[in-house]
Amino acid sequence: MWKVAMSEEVAKALQSVVERVNQAAARRPKTLPAVPPRLVAVSKTKPPEMVVEAYKQGQRNFGENYVNELVDKASDPLILELCPEIKWHFIGHLQKNNVNKLLGVQNLFLVETIDSAKLADRVNSSWQRIRGASTQRLKVMVQVNTSGEQSKHGLPPEDTVNTVKHIVTQCPALHFLGLMTIGRYGYDLTLGPNPDFQMLLSRRQEVCDSLKLPTEDVELSMGMSTDFEHAIEVGSTNVRVGSIIFGNREYPNSALNTPNPSPGPSPVPSPEKTSKMVSEDAAKKMQHLTVSER
Repeated sequence: MWKVAMSEEVAKALQSVVERVNQAAARRPKTLPAVPPRLVAVSKTKPPEMVVEAYKQGQRNFGENYVNELVDKASDPLILELCPEIKWHFIGHLQKNNVNKLLGVQNLFLVETIDSAKLADRVNSSWQRIRGASTQRLKVMVQVNTSGEQSKHGLPPEDTVNTVKHIVTQCPALHFLGLMTIGRYGYDLTLGPNPDFQMLLSRRQEVCDSLKLPTEDVELSMGMSTDFEHAIEVGSTNVRVGSIIFGNREYPNSALNTPNPSPGPSPVPSPEKTSKMVSEDAAKKMQHLTVSER
């Protein structure tokens, strides 16, 4: 019964999100590149069975934040057998000592979090060794810290052009796909368009102007469960949605899920975990907010 209920819930939630993605894309200004948004189902902390259920519904792109969890999930017998066309996105902070482990993942599709030229060099050299005689390049995105928060990873916005140029000219094993940002959590859209998204749009324009790249060839990965519709409306081509599809995440080793041993104040959730608790109603409030790229 549990599997039947889980299957129905994942299927219904995924269908709803896909419809909302398509509706948001239809509201985009015609001045934006007509690139169909890619939905990345973020399966962090969720069991392989839930990935399989979403895959059965036609979902192919899945995102993971931690290298070890991605390695375990991608090598799970159930996923290997039932999800042959799965496309894994790595969307968490990548440390140099984990590069080889990550690049060994079967069906790795895109690394979204390159945040320095040095990391790009490490990924490039590692991929050259792993791919051997193959000419297949690894798709990567450059992560930009658009909010300037110390708690966020990503390179400073002013370093974007030089880092992209380095990848394009000095990393022959990598295929630069676009820019990625997380942005500030809980931004109130009644104040206007999300400035972090606008920042990424402007950096893309700078990259395209400097490197003579067509705008439609530089994707934007921005938008999560609470703001993916707005992100699509302003130009995102890749959205990372997890809790709406799979339900709120559980962190078994977190203080959020264990009793407070002392009468002191309750632990404060991290910004990331706090953002996952925002209700779907918050996302609906932005449904009709549409702005142009400029």
